Amino acid sequence: MANYKIEDLEGVGPVLGEKFRNAGVNNTDGLLKNTKTKKQRKDLAEKTGISEEKVLKFANMVDLYRIKGIGSEFAELLEAAGVDTVPELAQRNAENLTKKMEEVNLDKKLVRRTPALKEVENWVAQAKDLPRALEY
Repeated sequence: MANYKIEDLEGVGPVLGEKFRNAGVNNTDGLLKNTKTKKQRKDLAEKTGISEEKVLKFANMVDLYRIKGIGSEFAELLEAAGVDTVPELAQRNAENLTKKMEEVNLDKKLVRRTPALKEVENWVAQAKDLPRALEY
């Protein structure tokens, strides 16, 4: 999994980035490590003043980063297409998901290019093999 500065996570930016860093979370690996359980997410939300809902959203996004080929933009596109967790991705039909992402991107223009079917098939296969990183 690629490790990014916390501010590089879609939607974080400098203000939330500073709140995360003040709580000891400097990068995406640190965020995943500190958000595995519901209790950890609640504690991090209290330390940062960021809502539990947002902390979970960022944790889910970083969880998707564990899949080779998924970074910030594709994680956001997947979320907009209704897939925000690795276990959810593992259950998806790659062809249907590819079409859904194309539809969503036509409307929201989130990425310059949507992933090809082969890429999405690869993501689904990886998601099936990955152990769970987050508890819900």
